[in-house]
Amino acid sequence: MTDNFYNEVLIDHNLHPMHLHELPQASCSSSGLNPTCGDSLTLHLNIENGVITDGSFTGVGCAVSQASADIMLDLIIGRTVDEARHLNELFSKMISGEMTDQELEELEEAGALQSVARMPARVKCASLGWRTLGKLLDSET
Repeated sequence: MTDNFYNEVLIDHNLHPMHLHELPQASCSSSGLNPTCGDSLTLHLNIENGVITDGSFTGVGCAVSQASADIMLDLIIGRTVDEARHLNELFSKMISGEMTDQELEELEEAGALQSVARMPARVKCASLGWRTLGKLLDSET
């Protein structure tokens, strides 16, 4: 991955988010807030038979938090709840700078956020959607 923080993946997900919308058929939702900067989002998932069949987010925030939430949804839609938990754990390892190259590959485009680990002020921004996902998945079991 490039060391350039605002790389093409982040820019594309920020300018053209596929998952920034309401999801009326969502089976569960959870809100998250970064009180440090005011970023807030609500994560909406449709979970059927243990599989995340659809997802979206609504809210406001900086480019990093919005792009990260969009990338996360790209990664978890179509996966089982257990797979989403695993990816959430990997993201947490990556953002804290404890990731192996093999684990990074599992995160696909979310690996574009690896450079955030070197920017403490942005870690909470990048993690907002992921923390909200963890809270949501924990409440669903």
